Amino acid sequence: MFLVSICRLGILEPAVELRHLRYFVAVAEMENVSRAALKLHVSQPALSRQIRDLEDEIGFRLLERTAKSVRLTEAGRAFLNDARALLQHAEEAVTKARAVAKAEPTELHVGYSPTPFAEILPKTLREFQRKMPNVHVKLHDWSNNVIRDGLHDGRLQLGLIVPPLKAITLHDVRYEELFHERVCVAVAPQHPFARRRAIPITEVAAEPLIGLTREDYPGYYDHISIIFSKVKQKPRVVEEHDSFMALFRPSQWEPSPLA
Repeated sequence: MFLVSICRLGILEPAVELRHLRYFVAVAEMENVSRAALKLHVSQPALSRQIRDLEDEIGFRLLERTAKSVRLTEAGRAFLNDARALLQHAEEAVTKARAVAKAEPTELHVGYSPTPFAEILPKTLREFQRKMPNVHVKLHDWSNNVIRDGLHDGRLQLGLIVPPLKAITLHDVRYEELFHERVCVAVAPQHPFARRRAIPITEVAAEPLIGLTREDYPGYYDHISIIFSKVKQKPRVVEEHDSFMALFRPSQWEPSPLA
C-alpha cells in the first residue's frame, strides 16, 4: 500500500510508502534508531536507509542525528502528526474492508445421505446458521461414491457419509467420526416382525428384502454382506431403489421387510 504523487508529465508514480511513515514514527517516538529497529524487527542500517530515503523523497530533513540519539526538526514535528494520522486512517480502512469481506455471503456445499443423518442434520444446520448467518448451505442428496468424488473435484466442501469398510478409500480425505448407528430392519405395520423387539438374523435372511441399487450404493451391499456373513442363507433382495426416500413409500412395504 502506498501514497502517490503526480509528476510533471502527469504519470502517477510511487512517492511515500506507508512503511516509510511507520519507520519514521517509530524512530521519532523512541528517539533512538537502534531501539526503533528492535521494535520494528529490522536491522539498524536498513532503518536508517529508509529514513534517509524518506527525507530525500520529501525534500527536507526530519531528524537531527547525534552520536547516541535523534531529535525531530521543526519540520519533523509537523510531519509526525500527519504521519500518525495517515497510518491511523490506513489501519481503519483495512479494518473496514476486512469486515465487509467477512460479511459477504458465501456458499457451503454439503453432500449427505438422508437416512443416517436425518436425526442430527436439522439441529446441526440450525446451530451452524446461528453462528455463521452469512453462509448459505446447499445440501446434495448423493451416494457415498458421488460424495467422495465431489470432495475430490471441488463440488463439495463437506460430506456426511457412512464410512466404507475399507479405510484405505478415505486415505485422501480428512475424516471425523460423528456417531454410531445400529443396523435395524424396517417393516410394514402389518408384518409379523413389527410385533417383535428382536429378530434373529437367520429369520431376516429368509425374507425377501427391499434394498438400494448396487450401482448407486455399492457400500450398502458391502455392509449387507458383513451382516449376513455368519449365516448360511444369504439375503435375497427382490427390489432395488435408487434413493432412500423411495424405500419408505408405503406401497413398497407390502410384501417384505426392508434391509
